[in-house]
Amino acid sequence: MSVKNYILAIESSCDDTGAAIILNNTIISNVVANQSVHELYGGVVPELASRAHQQNIIPVVDQAIKQAGIEPSQLKAIAYTRGPGLMGSLLVGGSFAKSFSQALAIPLIEVNHMQAHILANFIEDANVVKPTFPFLCLTISGGHTQIVRVNDFFDMEVLGETIDDAAGEAFDKTGKILNLPYPAGPIIDRRAKNGDPLKYTFTKPRVEGLNFSFSGLKTAILYFIQKEVRLNPTFIDENIDDLCASVQHTIVTILMDKIKQASEETGIKQIAIAGGVSANSEVRARLKEGETTYGWTTYLPKFAYTTDNAAMIAMVGQLKFERQLFAENTAKSVAKYHL
Repeated sequence: MSVKNYILAIESSCDDTGAAIILNNTIISNVVANQSVHELYGGVVPELASRAHQQNIIPVVDQAIKQAGIEPSQLKAIAYTRGPGLMGSLLVGGSFAKSFSQALAIPLIEVNHMQAHILANFIEDANVVKPTFPFLCLTISGGHTQIVRVNDFFDMEVLGETIDDAAGEAFDKTGKILNLPYPAGPIIDRRAKNGDPLKYTFTKPRVEGLNFSFSGLKTAILYFIQKEVRLNPTFIDENIDDLCASVQHTIVTILMDKIKQASEETGIKQIAIAGGVSANSEVRARLKEGETTYGWTTYLPKFAYTTDNAAMIAMVGQLKFERQLFAENTAKSVAKYHL
């Protein structure tokens, strides 16, 4: 009878408290508690996030274990997000993981949040076909925008990243300008389907190499909206779908231009995506178009594994468990944790 290595994973890098159980690349439970309190402020408030994690972490972990149909004594290791993220939030998840691993006398596994986003592509039901090495991953979220060359599970090289704002932040800040609720990314995506993506043109920033910049675009959108509203106070309401479509088209074009450049420079045609913004419908459609236009093979993970979740932490946890890559209980959470 084979030994079943159940691994508990905990994710608390920002405003979602997540816990998952993995067994042999298969996620058998994946629980997430969201924090609606931030909607009132138009963005994540770090202090409120850490307090909510303290309230949510025990019931979320308890539910993940119950949904998996196992007892805590059956766990073989606990993986947790060490960073990057909000320090207060990370400390809640890290402290719980350390205490629980000590109580059960099982190994502790620290996980890089950004590495986990990429390796979520290897969860059993994430993709029909898994990427083969090397591949490029476009990682896009509210806090990060990166192009990563993935040579092996734990051999990654950042080829380009944002020098200021992330793509997800550009969506959310634009949403605020357009008086849309937070988080605005999914709303912009939905409304863009009814708009003309070429109705309004915004200048795309010129950034050397494979790096990104979205702060200038965000400012350009703000000034454009302010000018039009002075001329017509109802401009936003009358043109909201076209505005959403045009903004989204501009942001996605910036992303696609850079990943195309990276593919040409490296000769790698296997392209994966990761992070919350990878759920965007235009990002996915444009990548699929690349299969015909550029001969790419693309890997688009299911939506449940794109936003912050513990399943991706569990996937890294299993890979590290197999390699006996355990952490000391003295490992410190880090707000900035580079690949």
